[in-house]
Amino acid sequence: MERKGGRPLPIYDSPPAQVIAPTGGSNMASSKRKSDTLRLKALTLCAVVAAITLYASYVPLVSTSTRDRQSAQRLPLAAQDILRQCASRRAVPGPPADFRERERSDRFEPGTRPTLIKNATLWTGARNGSEIVYGDIFLDKGLVRGIGYIPEVLYADRETDVVDAHGGWVTPGIVDIHTHLGVISAPVTAGAFDFSSAHGPVVPWMRSIDGFNTHDDAIALAVAGGGQAFMVKLRKTSMRTPTSMLIEPPYTLNGSTPDPNLPARWRHLKYVVFYVLHPIFGTKIDHGWYRQACGESPRAYGNRMDTMWSFRSAYEEARKLRDAQDMFCARAEAGLWNEIQGQDYPEDLRWEALVDVLRGRVKVSTHCYEPVDLDGIVRLTQEFKFPIASFHHAHEAYLVPDVLKNTYGGIPTLALFADSSRFKREAYRGSKFAPRILADHGFPVAMKSDHPVLISRYLMFEAQQAHYHGLPPHLALAAVTSVPAAAAGLSHRIGILREGADADVVLWDSHPLQLGATPRKVWIDGILQVGNDTDHIVVGPGKTAAEWQDPPDVPDFTTEREADIKWDGLAPLTSNRTVAGRVAFQNVKEVFLRQSGDSAGLSHHQFDEAAMTHVIVDRGRVSCVGPVCEGEGRNAEVRIDLRGGTIAPGMIAYGSALGIEEIQAEPSTGDGTRYDPLASDVPKILGDVGAVVRVEDALIFQTRNALVAHRAGVTYATTSFVRSPVFLRDQFMGGLSATFRTGAPHALDRTAIIKPVTALHVSIGRAPPISFTPNAASLSTQIATLRHLLLDGEDTRTQTGDWFKKAAEGAIPLVVEVSSADIMATLIRLKSEVEEKRGTYMRMVFSRATEAHRIAEEIAHAKIGVILTPSRQFPWSWDDRRILAGPPLTNDTALAALIKHGVTVGLGTWEACHVPLTRFDVGWAILESNNWINKRQAYELVSTNLEKMLDLEGWIGDMGDLVAYEGGSALDFTSKPIAIVSPARQLVEIL
Repeated sequence: MERKGGRPLPIYDSPPAQVIAPTGGSNMASSKRKSDTLRLKALTLCAVVAAITLYASYVPLVSTSTRDRQSAQRLPLAAQDILRQCASRRAVPGPPADFRERERSDRFEPGTRPTLIKNATLWTGARNGSEIVYGDIFLDKGLVRGIGYIPEVLYADRETDVVDAHGGWVTPGIVDIHTHLGVISAPVTAGAFDFSSAHGPVVPWMRSIDGFNTHDDAIALAVAGGGQAFMVKLRKTSMRTPTSMLIEPPYTLNGSTPDPNLPARWRHLKYVVFYVLHPIFGTKIDHGWYRQACGESPRAYGNRMDTMWSFRSAYEEARKLRDAQDMFCARAEAGLWNEIQGQDYPEDLRWEALVDVLRGRVKVSTHCYEPVDLDGIVRLTQEFKFPIASFHHAHEAYLVPDVLKNTYGGIPTLALFADSSRFKREAYRGSKFAPRILADHGFPVAMKSDHPVLISRYLMFEAQQAHYHGLPPHLALAAVTSVPAAAAGLSHRIGILREGADADVVLWDSHPLQLGATPRKVWIDGILQVGNDTDHIVVGPGKTAAEWQDPPDVPDFTTEREADIKWDGLAPLTSNRTVAGRVAFQNVKEVFLRQSGDSAGLSHHQFDEAAMTHVIVDRGRVSCVGPVCEGEGRNAEVRIDLRGGTIAPGMIAYGSALGIEEIQAEPSTGDGTRYDPLASDVPKILGDVGAVVRVEDALIFQTRNALVAHRAGVTYATTSFVRSPVFLRDQFMGGLSATFRTGAPHALDRTAIIKPVTALHVSIGRAPPISFTPNAASLSTQIATLRHLLLDGEDTRTQTGDWFKKAAEGAIPLVVEVSSADIMATLIRLKSEVEEKRGTYMRMVFSRATEAHRIAEEIAHAKIGVILTPSRQFPWSWDDRRILAGPPLTNDTALAALIKHGVTVGLGTWEACHVPLTRFDVGWAILESNNWINKRQAYELVSTNLEKMLDLEGWIGDMGDLVAYEGGSALDFTSKPIAIVSPARQLVEIL
């Protein structure tokens, strides 16, 4: 809390120790008792005088009869406390008037040296994100003390750390308006999983701070993403407690009575579980916890009508309590004490947070997706007269902007994903153009992580994608800084660089909207958290060209954006045209072609700006590359100008459920539940003890996920039944995968199924804290089972016996989903054992492979391939905990370490809705490796390398698809796919 002058008092984890009087005999004790008695009499006299003075102020305002009643009132001893509590109802949230004049931050750590960052390009976040200052920024005592020109007198005579930015971009720390950082702690364990409550859809009495785990490994990773926190800063303090990480906590957090002479502080209520705002990486922990979630999330407690009734019922209770407080205070402030004699100020800890909502003192964040739910909440705000600070998720908000404009109290902020749609039914119509559409309608737009749905460390990637799909650069940067800070009522402190603020500061290695932009240094409370020069971390080599310091030039998506609105988010995804004749591609800057035979892989042809070339395609096959092809292009059926674009191989998706389900959270759209042979008996009618089944039998074509992937340049997918997202682990038997064409119309199309049985899959790991298989077998049981199956343990006339025999003989790849380096070491020994006893060679592949870098040399020696799934690592579970984080925390990445040791590596993706981002993952991988990986190697990670490991070379090979990208490289934000060259289909598909 604060006293006069805005000076803070500490918030204690426990009550301050009582002052014990020194022992000195009876005279000393007697003197103290007399002193206490006199002090009590003096205080009582003061209270009486104050009360009389207060009553006198009412005299002119009341009638004679009222004055008569007042004259007979008996003043309670707690009158002043009651009047102070009543007065606090009218306190308006906001900073004290002298906030900008404070000399130090309330989070300042004594001994912290001042910091001068000079020669910077400062994106301040001010003026709706349009303000850019070229100059210096001075940090002192946890505050921004100067921006632009910094007089030398401020720092010349002090021990000041000076950092030369060399013109680099400096921004405020990123603010994540929706994350579960600290309550779903990494690595996830059952003992630190304070995610959700079983006490109903409305629980406004819960506080997420009570479950915040300061040992969450994700905190340090988040800081490496670029910054600060929202309401909770992600810097471990000297006190090492959650409370000491809070910024501007409500006065009532520790039970203290607010000072009515000071402005109130905003409280925050959010849907389900927990709500942290974290800026790159700090985070905001929501002090209040309120399940204002719509639609599917609270379905466990009833249907949509039940949910809305629970909201209305809860707010009605809060309204009754508010009205009771107002009536009580009206009598107290009128001096009618006899009418409330024996009564206490009306309070109920269950509803006091909602009372503050009705008083307009809470920033309410609501989790809704569809118009039915958005409309319902808007009606609720009108009924009970309270504002909404932000709607979260809101996948269909772009379809009903006028509805949201009717929200009581003004338009809310929309907190969105950039492009995470179709994972459940109410997200099915989401649009990647929603940020731009809503901004055009005047809504503040924030991007969020929903960590660990998306990793908080990579929140800037959400802003980058939003910019790629049309959000202007200044609004894209504001979406992860100033907009969420304002939505939380904290823009006077964070999200904007201004004098007197305690915003955190990030120095980037390139423009923050460039793919792979990485913080070089991060300061929280003026204390350097990332980028200590003594760590010798190399960040940003190869980014010296001028274009790296500008926001990327992005394609025009006007037609696509308008189509999403016209078709309610379900615009047709079929191609515009197919051409079986000659097609000439002009102004091509780069060409990557497949090679067969002993030199299988990719060839790379690059042309400079002044001499871009031509590529001729006849009946789907490249027939000519180079300037000499210009003549052949004159009689082409179609000529396409790529404007400095690229032709590259169609990419392969691995690791997601692409092709076997339409909507992840809708079981009715997928294959259904499979039998787990290590958890229960398999029905005899199946005739196979291991329940080995084929993806080929469950494939569905023309799903939106598959078609969106196809249009994004991912033209093939290899899908198994293994599902091990985040911290879960699937059953042991993963079945037989299939490889298919993502754009195929149906299974009977000639080129739809590339390889009906691609590989045999198993999943091996320790039991997770949360699992779909509660009776999961032990790790040792899983290994023993695999050994048994590979050494002819089952009859080869069964599916299990037959396919494991083929895997042991190397006739089919055995892909093992595994994270732990220790388990991989065991599998390497098992591979050697099987090969020695059988005299065969196994084609083993590790997927997921989080800790593979720890034994990269041994994996290479064992000739085992690795598919990193996903490409950027995170300590999801105990088996995943020992990651190689990459810049700015480590020089190496897992990918680079594996390639350096000669391991054949591919990249995979867990979520089907993220498959279209594959090319950006590849481009990012190049940059994270500090350019140790070149473009040709990068393309191979999602094409020919996967073909080698999964034995697809003879099935795809030089007949594989090529994709034409207009505008620039396929591996950055400058281009978009516009055509697919298909030798197997003997045509060019124009998208």
